[in-house]
Amino acid sequence: MAIMSRAETAPGVVRAGRYRWSIVALLFVATTVNYIDRTMLGLLKPQLSSELGWTETDYGNIVTAFQFAYAFGFLIMGWLIDRFGPKTGYAIAIGIWTIGHVAHGFATSVVSFMVSRVVLALGEAGHFPSVVRASSEWFPQKERSYAIGWVNSATTIGVILTAPTMWLFMVYFGFGWRETFIYTGLFGVVLLVMWLKYYSNPRESGRVTPAELAWIEHDPAEKVERIGWSKIVTKREAWAFAVGKFLTDPVWFLMLFWLPSYFSSAYGVDLKVVLLPMIIMYLLSDVGSIVGGWVSSKLIQSGRTVNFARKVTMLGAGCCVLPLLLVSGLQNMWLAIVLIGLALAGHQAFSSTILSIPPDMFPKRAVGSVIGLGGFAGGIGGMIMSTSVGRVLDATGGNYTIIFAACTVVYFIAVGAIHLLSPKLAPVTVETSA
Repeated sequence: MAIMSRAETAPGVVRAGRYRWSIVALLFVATTVNYIDRTMLGLLKPQLSSELGWTETDYGNIVTAFQFAYAFGFLIMGWLIDRFGPKTGYAIAIGIWTIGHVAHGFATSVVSFMVSRVVLALGEAGHFPSVVRASSEWFPQKERSYAIGWVNSATTIGVILTAPTMWLFMVYFGFGWRETFIYTGLFGVVLLVMWLKYYSNPRESGRVTPAELAWIEHDPAEKVERIGWSKIVTKREAWAFAVGKFLTDPVWFLMLFWLPSYFSSAYGVDLKVVLLPMIIMYLLSDVGSIVGGWVSSKLIQSGRTVNFARKVTMLGAGCCVLPLLLVSGLQNMWLAIVLIGLALAGHQAFSSTILSIPPDMFPKRAVGSVIGLGGFAGGIGGMIMSTSVGRVLDATGGNYTIIFAACTVVYFIAVGAIHLLSPKLAPVTVETSA
């Protein structure tokens, strides 16, 4: 089978230099800020509901507005980043989401909060297209998934740091929630300055040695410079990525939005107050993100094909989610925390790997659009999940068994779909470049 063949190694090129990892550090910081900004409203929900008189339906409408705008924002921002490049495109995205974040501090009604969330979502949708596009510029194929794994791990760092950040501003400095939204907007301003100052492509950076540049650029030259939307949507390879995201992204949304409710109903624990369980679970997910990216890269460096490395890593990640089947009904909360943490690690390992696939198949100037298509599909899947989970819980009296079982199956279905749509993960071919 093609998946078992070995890859050729580029002769005469050795790993050199470390500057490219400073770009990973910059993207890590950006991811952390991104997730702090999107998570703050959820932690403030009880206070805002009491102060502003929100009903559960009101808050649900605000969340839905974010998810809807986030899904469609991927299509817009993915194209924008391909059109203007990651430096300009991501700067625009940071500016938009920072404006949306600060706008929360001036919101007075459900509608104004919805508008603020929509602006935030549109900007934040540019994050992962920028991450993958920048990684494709700064890392060769055999190292790229490891770099993305490190950046992807910052998603949970941002979630973990949100509560301490809010404590710093609201308790230590004594600000109200409005001032907290406004002043934490400075994180986005600082990030924007850092991005514009420090990011460029390797050849223009002036900080990359010739040996490191040779390592970064040692992959075979791309046969196509750019593929437009009209070509992308006709390619099975693009839909392979989109289907994988549609099936698996909802699991992450489930964990973000429903874990607090599960621990409250199953163990009487409020994860907003008792932080240790959340910290353990999300730190385990960070390990999964990094290890998943490392395994995929290591397999390629050892001579395996990209096809073998990516798909075997994703299958292994799916196996890590299987213990989720044992969680429902467990009396020991700490065992449940470990098993859920292992499942989160599996998801993040899968996520780091699947995010590496578009640069494997598409030219750099099309990567943002392909990531955008996948992000859109994942967002739609997340919206379907939100509705479905609520109905299942209502029908079963709050039993999560069916939900957790479904989560364990989707990763294997996703790998099967990816393999059917792109059996070799080979670079796409087009008749003409757009």
